[in-house]
Formats: sequence, structure tokens, C-alpha cells
Amino acid sequence: MTKPKLQAPSISPQERDLALLRGLFESRVMTTTHSATLYFDGRKEAAKKRLQKLKAAGLIGERTRNRAYDPSVLFLTQKGSMLLRDHGVFDDYPRIKLAALERRARVSTLTLRHELEIMDVKAAFHSTIKQTDRFTIEEFSTWPFLNQFEAHCSEYGGREVTVKPDGFIRIHEAEAGGGLFEHTFFLEVDRSSETQDTLVTRAGCYVSYYSSGGFAVRNHAPRSEYKKFPFRVLMVFKSVERRNNTAERLLQHNPPIFTQVYLSTIEEVTTDTLGAVWIRPMDYREAIKGTRFASEERRETWGYRRQTERDSLVESKLRKFALLTPPQ
Repeated sequence: MTKPKLQAPSISPQERDLALLRGLFESRVMTTTHSATLYFDGRKEAAKKRLQKLKAAGLIGERTRNRAYDPSVLFLTQKGSMLLRDHGVFDDYPRIKLAALERRARVSTLTLRHELEIMDVKAAFHSTIKQTDRFTIEEFSTWPFLNQFEAHCSEYGGREVTVKPDGFIRIHEAEAGGGLFEHTFFLEVDRSSETQDTLVTRAGCYVSYYSSGGFAVRNHAPRSEYKKFPFRVLMVFKSVERRNNTAERLLQHNPPIFTQVYLSTIEEVTTDTLGAVWIRPMDYREAIKGTRFASEERRETWGYRRQTERDSLVESKLRKFALLTPPQ
């Protein structure tokens, strides 16, 4: 006799549940720690208890762990997607079929680490800014499809290409008198497998997007008013060495990129999010000025280069700054 299938227990979704499921829909994956930081004010035990109920109800799933000490990685199930649809959450997004949502939730092992590092950055921003009185996160979107744009890039012969950022961030700062100032950023978390040329090309596309007025148009303004809509590109790296190599290559870009790109390491960003952990290519240039590592000539070939002495020197001389405090 065939045993009847056990049905998942029903659950009355709370507002926080919908916010969490929506977050999983956008990010594809997150750990229990991420969910605790983003939706439970850092209360891990409360997060675990509620997540167990959402799992039992079949609204979220958990990836199989390769090792016992691997973190619990959550994803949105088809049933969870249908719940969001029934609550009208998908009305805020471009139309997408449930089958496509299922495919999107299947993150490859190679991509998983990158996706989780993006979530590490997002969780660090939310946790830190929540503790301030002046700043609030208005938007931190990590679905590339929502933030993609077209830009003409010189490296592609001036052709228009599609750029898909890892994240888009809007932070509001309360000003004296009751006003608000908006800080706007695009996020790029380095995969390390990407070549320096790829990173610099992407940076050039961002510069083109800004100077051509593309971002102004996105904000419903004419292209001629592009200077009213500034943004910065945050590039986060796994190592100081990788950060420095990219800063050097940005200086060699034609034209050079001096200030629109901010660079840091994932360790610094996740441990001291609002601290002085960021540099610009021009700050790197100042650090190597007058040393044997300074070069005004464009190198024609670039490969992997380990320069421990350079990195130690640069770190000792660098003038870093805090993200939300403009460098003087």
C-alpha cells in the first residue's frame, strides 16, 4: 500500500517572513547568519527558530552541505515564490515565470562563494548603519538584472555593452535642518578569477555610463544634467595585492580613472564598514610617488605580479578614508 505523502505544515506568514522571502528572491542565497543580521536584528536563535518553521512549511530550502562545518545556505523554493506572488510582491519586479525563478535559485558551486561574499558585504552595511543616527539604507539591491545598464566602452571599440553590477546601494544621510543627502554606489565584488583587464574594462563602462548621462536618464533627468547624479563604484577584493594591482591598472586606463572607483578588501569592509578602509587610484598614486614602483608609462602586457615589497610600502603610506566622509 502506498503511503500518503506528508503535507508541509501551514504557516501564517508575518511581515518579516515576507521581507525575508523577498530578500532570498533577490539575492538567490543567504546564510542563517545573513538572515539573522538582516531580518532579526542579529538575534541568531530567533532567526534559527523562525527559519525552521519556514523550512518545515516548504517556503525555503537548504542546500546540501559538503562538510559538516559549512554554513547553512538557504534558498527560496517554488512554494515560497508562489507565496510572494500571491501577496503581490512580484508586482514590483519585471515579469518572470516561476520556472525561470526555479532555475535562478540553482546557484552553481563556483558561483556560490561569490554570491555569499556579496551578502557578507550587504549584511555588514546593514548591521553597521543600523547603529547610526545619521544614516539609513534606502536601497541595497543585489539582483544584477534589476541594476544592469548599457554603456559604450572604448575597450569594445565604442560598442554598447550590458553591465550587470553585483549591487546597487542608496544611503540617506540626515542633514541639519531636516534635509536628506543621498550617497549612491554600485558594488563590484571581485571573483579573483577575473583578469585585471576585465575589471578595468568594467570600471571604464561605469565612467562612460556616468559621463554620457545614462545614470541621469535612469533618474528621469536629461543627459545634460549628469553632474547632478554622481555615483561611486565600490570594488571589493580578497587581498591588498589584488586591490593594488587594480588601482595601478585604473591609473593606466585611457583616460585614467582617478576618483570614481573606490577600492578596499572584503576583510576591511566587513569588519570596519564605515571606517577609513577605502582608497582611490589617485591615493595609490600618491603612495608610490617617488618610489621605484612609480611608473608613468603604460605597460602593454599585464599578468599576475606578486610584489610583496610594494604592497608593504603602499600599506604604510596610504591615506585611506571612510566611505561616507568625503576625502579632503
